[in-house]
Amino acid sequence: MELNIADIFAMIGRYLLSIQFAGYLDIAVMVYVLYRVLLLVRKTRAVSLLKGLLVFLGVLLFSTVFQLHGVNYIMNRLVDWGVLALIILFQPEIRRILEQMGSRRFMAILTPTVSAGLMEQMISQTVLACTEMSQTRTGALIVFEREIKLDELVRSGTVLDASVSGELLKNIFFVKAPLHDGAVIVRNGRILGAGCVLPLSKNVNLSRDLGTRHRAGIGMSENSDAVVVIVSEETGTISVANGGMLKRHLKAETLENLLRNELLKPEDTETQKQRFPLFSFLKRKEETPHE
Repeated sequence: MELNIADIFAMIGRYLLSIQFAGYLDIAVMVYVLYRVLLLVRKTRAVSLLKGLLVFLGVLLFSTVFQLHGVNYIMNRLVDWGVLALIILFQPEIRRILEQMGSRRFMAILTPTVSAGLMEQMISQTVLACTEMSQTRTGALIVFEREIKLDELVRSGTVLDASVSGELLKNIFFVKAPLHDGAVIVRNGRILGAGCVLPLSKNVNLSRDLGTRHRAGIGMSENSDAVVVIVSEETGTISVANGGMLKRHLKAETLENLLRNELLKPEDTETQKQRFPLFSFLKRKEETPHE
């Protein structure tokens, strides 16, 4: 038994020595691509489909090893149509992967840079507007575009080109305003569109107390890398959807820090945090003991 194990290791060693540099590069690329694909689908329904695919491959291997000709014949026929079936089943995930591959950070050199001051002003105005809308229980849905462009969704609403201000956001989401029932899309510190229609989340495990506005915000974060701020019309609570995950019941200061961490570059975060102490007064007021 020991000789057999030694022979196996010797054979593996000889094989590894026979591989050229291109072979190692080929293996590294395949491992990296597989790793990235698994990262992208781990929080989606594709995980269950992948598990089913592994079970299918296991049955196919089992039928081949033990010469189960009937089962093997059926499995091989299913393989013939399997590629087309996987493309249909994984269509949303494949589209998301391709969109993210086409909008990686190395493409940022082709797009104009936005000053940290403008982004910080946008965050400050957004937080102020959301705080006031939370107090008046005015529903709001604000999408902050990042690397994946949302031009198709912008065309579903009214195209704008305006600076982000608290008053403008409150006017857009005013209950009697014509654009209040859609989403605002923000790009590079400016409002790109309002009244936009967002895709609803297909996650069946979401809480039943989440309405259409929250499901649209989560769906938007599932299909892109956007950060979505949601103000509930029923309770006034502020939430943020990012990567298909929802953070609820956020205070103003927490919302400000979250948006700054997600939308500002790391090197700008601390500098801008010192230059724009947005809620320092409110924080001191909250920390003051009540008589």
